[in-house]
Amino acid sequence: MRMLKLGNTGIETPQNAFGALPVQRCDMDTAIKILRKAYDGGMTYFDTARAYSDSEEKIGRALSDVRDKIFIATKTMGRDTESVKRQLDESLKMLKTDYVDVYQFHCVEQCYKPEDGTGMYEFAEDLKRQGVIRHIGITAHKIGIAEEIVDSGLYEVFQFPFSYLSGEREEKMVRLCEEKGIGFVCMKGLSGGLITNSSAAMAYIYQFPNALPIWGIQKESELDEWLSFMKNEPEMTEDIKRIIEADRAELSGDFCRGCGYCEPCPMGITIHQCARISLMLRRAPSGDWLSQYWQDEMKKIDSCINCRKCESRCPYELHTPELLKKNYEDYKKVLAGEVSVDQ
Repeated sequence: MRMLKLGNTGIETPQNAFGALPVQRCDMDTAIKILRKAYDGGMTYFDTARAYSDSEEKIGRALSDVRDKIFIATKTMGRDTESVKRQLDESLKMLKTDYVDVYQFHCVEQCYKPEDGTGMYEFAEDLKRQGVIRHIGITAHKIGIAEEIVDSGLYEVFQFPFSYLSGEREEKMVRLCEEKGIGFVCMKGLSGGLITNSSAAMAYIYQFPNALPIWGIQKESELDEWLSFMKNEPEMTEDIKRIIEADRAELSGDFCRGCGYCEPCPMGITIHQCARISLMLRRAPSGDWLSQYWQDEMKKIDSCINCRKCESRCPYELHTPELLKKNYEDYKKVLAGEVSVDQ
């Protein structure tokens, strides 16, 4: 089992962690079963957020009796100290604990710093002094903000999307975290489901000994796949290198990761799926994408009023309305049989 030290926090955990966003989609019993199996299989780092509906509650119910043997990271979308305090109190209640190992400012649009006028960083320091949180963390999606966060050296743990579809700037940033003793947690190691080879995904991450991947898990079969790597570590073979090179060639450029931060859409468009359905048809082939349900969902794109609210919210700064229209044109060609995809 490959172990990782999370920066200078003192946290030591297997380099194979649990991302609990998807368990909000499971019923309570299923979620508890999956979370407990993850712990029994060796996972000790569990990442969640106040924004993930009942994810925290499920972790609390599943793992409160082994609280001293695990590390819990959660997040706040609060943008002022009062909101942060309110959300932290709710998180502690749901998690059935009196402290959080890593508390993170969630999906920030700025790097909170001392004396920046927000009081956010000073408040986090105060929470740490009280022992309510053990380590101060932050998450971001935009590379410019990410680089500013790492350069600042203020945060003990930093979380950012990272996979073998990342570029040189992201790789440089991960290495800089290691140099500075900043714990690096990588989310979206499968790029929102577009990477379909878990061995390749893990083999790539293993090249960065300071990177802790949190795999989003909502099915026991998915968990079994990640747990298998506890004993049988994937290696960067020539075959895996070829898979990575092929995926990079296919997925270069702008593409939707399916995070959903662009929503809600005033016209009811399911943006986080419709904006990437062309890729899903090819990379995760399923007849379900061509069902009447998804045909009706895709038709909603015709109702787009070009308000660009989705574009302003996109953490990857994509031109979302154009991406939706491009996907819809391709989708109609697939339906008409002009373009074939494996199903």
